[in-house]
Amino acid sequence: MARSVAAHRQAVQELLSGLADHESTEKLPLIAALGRVLAADVLAPLSLPPFANSQMDGFAVRAADLAPHAGSDVGAELTVVDPVPAGAAPVRLIPGTAAPIMTGAMMPEGADAVVPIEQAVPDVFPAPGVAATVRLPTTEPGTFVRDAGSDISAGTVALRAGTALGPGQLGLLAALGMTAVEVRTPVHVLLVTTGDEVVEPGTSLPEGKIYDSNGTLLEAAMLQSGLHVTRTGISGDDPAELLALLRSRSGTIDLIVSTGGVSKGAYEVVRQAMKGQPVEFVSVAMQPGGPQGIGTFDGLPFLGFPGNPVSCLVSFEMFLRPALAAVVGSPALRPSLQARLAESLTSPAGKHQVRRGTLLPGGMVRLEGGPGSHLIHALANSNALVQVPAAVTELDAGAEVEVWML
Repeated sequence: MARSVAAHRQAVQELLSGLADHESTEKLPLIAALGRVLAADVLAPLSLPPFANSQMDGFAVRAADLAPHAGSDVGAELTVVDPVPAGAAPVRLIPGTAAPIMTGAMMPEGADAVVPIEQAVPDVFPAPGVAATVRLPTTEPGTFVRDAGSDISAGTVALRAGTALGPGQLGLLAALGMTAVEVRTPVHVLLVTTGDEVVEPGTSLPEGKIYDSNGTLLEAAMLQSGLHVTRTGISGDDPAELLALLRSRSGTIDLIVSTGGVSKGAYEVVRQAMKGQPVEFVSVAMQPGGPQGIGTFDGLPFLGFPGNPVSCLVSFEMFLRPALAAVVGSPALRPSLQARLAESLTSPAGKHQVRRGTLLPGGMVRLEGGPGSHLIHALANSNALVQVPAAVTELDAGAEVEVWML
């Protein structure tokens, strides 16, 4: 009986559970740490903002100078003093005055509010050095002021260990004055393509052969996900050749992933090479990507993906990505959302179908190509994976589906 997608995903997660104890770390410049996982908590070395600053272009004032009192109009007319540009250290604001201030500029000592320039009369800044007054409305203390530490206070946890570092996280570390960060060393994957029928791109293409796209496809997906990848050469359909290739690799390998040779045909080299190893070859109720290998080779976690290009990428997205996200915190899961089909589809009974599609403006998703596992051109023109549950055999145009953004 075929294994469900959820059951196989759980099996992959359990296979990789030992990677959670992977404690090796390295310190990297911030940009080099993109996509990596934080090794330890980061405490804020300073507060953000580090000083009270203006949220608007306007006038820094003492709110008490604008408070209404008997016999006066609302607000007051104040003397304009020297402006406060961003990056300057202003002088103390004396009572009865207003200082032109730019967004992000440091609040002068004595000032406790900002009145936007649009509310001033006149609503333009006077030229520097020209004596002027300005009429401003009543305001409350704290208006349009960003207090020091209102984002984060010095000494508090800025980011927790295990956080995947994206642009927002790296931007925070830069704002805190950091130039490098301690991250976990990435999972090291040994990637091998198998099959007598595949040859390296850039070489001549003999009759009956195809160029290897799986190696590039999977390596790119893995590198984009923050993994460290070592590719072997292409292994033919000789099991002894594949075993020698796998065992010739030195250094620290955390996981072996192969493509091809896992079906039930007569020349399934991965199946043959793994005899005697605790590797199971199963059928997952999924289209494409049904044949899967899972177990250990010489004690290392091993995953055998199918040989068709769409199948191997779908296998990575459906099984390896979520398992690594659960165990080591990276890569991040694909964003998931609901969309409406631009056209009808059919799906085989009892199989979770993964179709390729393009999410369009307005929340419609257009299918790209058919369900075939060889349609790499359709994959290249897609930006989403359309998820069709195993219990569904037909969906009409306009039906709502889950899509994973690529």
